[in-house]
Amino acid sequence: MSMNQLAERYVKLTLAVGQHHDYYIDAYYGPKEWQPTDKLELDILLEQGQTLVEDMNQAKISNSEKARYDFLLVQAQSVVFFIQQLQGIQFSFDEESQALYDATSPDISEAEFDQALLELNGLLPGEGPLNDRMAMFTKQFEIPKDKLDAVFRAAIKESRERTKQYIELPEQESFTLEYVTDKVWSGYNWYKGNSFSLIQMNTDFPITIDRAIDLASHEGYPGHHVFNSLMEKHLVNGNGWIEYSVYPLFSPMSLLAEGSANFGIDVAFPEKERMAFEKDVLFPLAGLDSSKVDLYYSVQAVRKKLSYIDNVVAKRYLDGQIDKKTAQQMLMKYALSSEKKSLQRIGFIEQNRAYVINYNLGQDIVRDYVERLSNGDEQKRWQVFSELLAYPKTASMMKP
Repeated sequence: MSMNQLAERYVKLTLAVGQHHDYYIDAYYGPKEWQPTDKLELDILLEQGQTLVEDMNQAKISNSEKARYDFLLVQAQSVVFFIQQLQGIQFSFDEESQALYDATSPDISEAEFDQALLELNGLLPGEGPLNDRMAMFTKQFEIPKDKLDAVFRAAIKESRERTKQYIELPEQESFTLEYVTDKVWSGYNWYKGNSFSLIQMNTDFPITIDRAIDLASHEGYPGHHVFNSLMEKHLVNGNGWIEYSVYPLFSPMSLLAEGSANFGIDVAFPEKERMAFEKDVLFPLAGLDSSKVDLYYSVQAVRKKLSYIDNVVAKRYLDGQIDKKTAQQMLMKYALSSEKKSLQRIGFIEQNRAYVINYNLGQDIVRDYVERLSNGDEQKRWQVFSELLAYPKTASMMKP
C-alpha cells in the first residue's frame, strides 16, 4: 500500500473521530468530499485506527519516504489512543502526554519553584501575599482597552516584517484579527486554508504590554499562521502529502505547533531588540510609563522559571492527587495569578488535559533542536527554524 493511500485513510479516520469531539479537528483544508456524513461508532473507528497502524508497521517504505512515514505513524498512533480516551478508558497524565504528544514532562519539585519565588520577593518587596504584590506591580503595564488594537497591530506588523526577512511567505497570506471574551485561552489562531487565519484575542482579563509581542508572534508571525501556511504550501500543495491538510489538536503536531510558536517569539525578537521595540514603539502607543521597564523585564525573566507549574498542577489534578481547590491554590502561589485567573487556567486544564505540556516542554524541545543545529548563528537559526515549520518533526524525531 502506498504512502498516499495510507495518508488518505488517516485523514478520513481523523475527520470521523472529530465528530465525537468538538475541538479535535483544529483545521482542515483537504477535499470537501472526505468530510464524513455519518457518525460512526467509536468501536468501528478504533478498529480502523488499529488496522491502519498495523498496515503502516508492515509497509515497505523507501528511504526518501522515511521522514514522511515516521511522522504519519506517530500521528496515527495518537488517533488510536484518543479514540480509547473517548471510549472512557482512563490513563495517567504521563501516559496521555507520551501517547498524544510524543513526550513526557519532567518532574520538577516545589523547591525549585520556591527558589524563584524568593527571587521575586527580592524584586518586589512589601507587605501582603506575593501574588497581590505582583498584581499591583503588573497593573502599571496593562494596555488600556481602547489602545489594545493599535498596540496589537503594531506588534503583528513588526513580527511579520521580521519574519519576512528570513521566510518566504505565500503572496496571498493574510489574517483577520478579532477580540473575544469568555474563553479558556488568551489567544487562538483558526487556520482556514489558502494561507488565511482568523486570529482571536481574549479580553476577559487585562493584557500586559509584554503579551502584545508574545501573542503577535505566537498566533501570527512566525507562529501558528506561518506554521500552517508553510505546511500547506510545501507539503500539501507542493508534495501532495494530504495528511497535512488536517490538524488534529490532540496529537504530536501540537507539541511542535505550540513549541515553535513560543520559541518563535525569541527567534523574531532577540531580547535586546525586543526591549528596544517595546520601549520605543509599544509603550508610547499604549500610553504607558517606561520608567520601571527594566525592573519589569527582570521580573518577567524570573517568572519564566515558574512556567512548568502548569504541568505539575495538571498532572496532580488530573491524576487525582489533589483536588480543584488545591490546584487553584498552587496556581495562585506559583503562577502568581489571581483567584479568577487561576480558575480560568483550571478550566483550560479540564478541557485540554495534558495539552499544557506543549507550551513549555514543546518550547524547550524546539529550542534545543534549533540551537543545536544552528550553533548560535542567527541566520542559521532562522533557516533551521523555518525548515522545521515546513517539514515537521515530532518530539522524538527532534532528539539528538
